[in-house]
Amino acid sequence: MKMLKIDRLRPTQITHGMREIREKTRAYRSLTGHDLEMAIAEKPIPVVYGPADEFYVIDHHHVATALWRADVKRVPIVFIRDLSSLSKAEFWLTMENNRWTYPYDAHGQRVAFSEMCEHVWELTDDEFRSLSASVRDAGGYEKTAVPLEEFRWADFFRRNLPLPTSNAEYESLVKRAVKLAKSMTALGLPGYLGPTD
Repeated sequence: MKMLKIDRLRPTQITHGMREIREKTRAYRSLTGHDLEMAIAEKPIPVVYGPADEFYVIDHHHVATALWRADVKRVPIVFIRDLSSLSKAEFWLTMENNRWTYPYDAHGQRVAFSEMCEHVWELTDDEFRSLSASVRDAGGYEKTAVPLEEFRWADFFRRNLPLPTSNAEYESLVKRAVKLAKSMTALGLPGYLGPTD
């Protein structure tokens, strides 16, 4: 399996969920030796090879960031597509057409591709991105193969729920968000489970 330094991975999104990253970082830091190697091997980072000899992450930004925070320098990668012959403009258009990028900030506003961070660990925190992961983990919706599903859920919660300002508020918001995720309001979102008794 090909390995690549984490500092060579270019992000394709603007935000990530710091709560989720802190949790993953703690989990990686608790492992050593073979256990850590196996945990890293379980989640290879899918990359697209782009112009100027750059590798762009199209999933697992949280995993790569958590490993970097846990002092891991290299990660296994899965090579998805070679788009290195394209111009920068053609590259980003192709990335967007394949739903391999999400150029929206923590307020749901579109950002220019030129404003993408250089490193995965530099992304902005989005509480609603963490919330979407917490709700999925709590059984609010199912994980699917739909690209960018967590962002679609995060934007749905952003439109319907207040921004939490404390850990206690966040915890109570998860419960509200699970109910909302199972309501008819969420119909059509990937992994929707529908009302349950």
